[in-house]
Amino acid sequence: MQTIKGPALFLAQFIGADAPFDSWDSITRWAADCGYKGVQVPTNDPRILDLDRAAESQAYRDEFLGVARQNGVEVTELSTHLQGQLIAVHPAYDAGFDAFAPEALRGNPSARQAWAVDQVGKAIRVSGQLGLKAMATFSGALAWPYLYPWPQRAPGLVDAAFDTLAARWRPLLDLAENHGVDVCYEIHPGEDLHDGVTFEMFLDRVGGHARANMVYDPSHYVLQQLDYLQHIDIYHDRIRMFHVKDAEFRPNGRQGFYGGYQSWVDRAGRFRSLGDGQVDFKAIFSKLTQYDFDGWAVVEWECALKHPEDGAREGAKFVHDHIIRVTPHAFDDFAASAVDPAAINKALGL
Repeated sequence: MQTIKGPALFLAQFIGADAPFDSWDSITRWAADCGYKGVQVPTNDPRILDLDRAAESQAYRDEFLGVARQNGVEVTELSTHLQGQLIAVHPAYDAGFDAFAPEALRGNPSARQAWAVDQVGKAIRVSGQLGLKAMATFSGALAWPYLYPWPQRAPGLVDAAFDTLAARWRPLLDLAENHGVDVCYEIHPGEDLHDGVTFEMFLDRVGGHARANMVYDPSHYVLQQLDYLQHIDIYHDRIRMFHVKDAEFRPNGRQGFYGGYQSWVDRAGRFRSLGDGQVDFKAIFSKLTQYDFDGWAVVEWECALKHPEDGAREGAKFVHDHIIRVTPHAFDDFAASAVDPAAINKALGL
């Protein structure tokens, strides 16, 4: 067994216009000051990581890693959540997701998709060049508007959606294989890969590709009422990344899973800062340790109530306190004896 690495922090929810959140140097110093040992880095903001420069310049990549290490943190993984979303967008969501692309590409879905594929490909190559083993992403979605089967779905609609999704991702998975990088899909509502069944549907269509793996985030499973502990038992060999995020689900006589179109603070299911929700993290850390998860425990802060800076500082300590330092020996070794074949045979009556 291996000790899970951490704590680390996903920076996406913290990047902003004001210091210390507006530059790579200052945000990494802030993260280290909060108690983090690593940071997971989004690739859509050139103030933090200029993906185009990183793809071309070894000097830039060296400087990027050097600043982080000088400030006391490691780069754990890169993220292409926003670009991955744009690899497959149903037309119903065109306007909403256009904001994820450069302004010049908005209103042009085919050009937006081509840009997204190029961006994800660059992030895969840069991940390999930085010595990173995994990259986080979203799958995108074509079938999501048809999640609930009313009106009845046309025969073959879901199959066609997943066939298309797999065809778009297969070349990127092959590229990831060439660069030694796992593509970790965050299993997430709004994506066609939103639970174990849909992940398996996709995996079948990419031939069980070794680089098609998961970001494990129990908060999304709480809100779906999915068994997040059994999920680890089923998929532990595909879980290559871990987002530590809490959530609570409190249905009542007025609303449940669908939330009644309410704001996050008024929904029956909502995300919470670590320790404020319902997720059993002691059991999760135990299971991941048992299955020899060798990645980072990455805090993804999202909370409808608490200030993000408080959530970040509390989250670092929370993860630190939950990481299990694995034992180098069995607890009953003190009673062990040397192997004695004759004694064994006698004990068995042989």
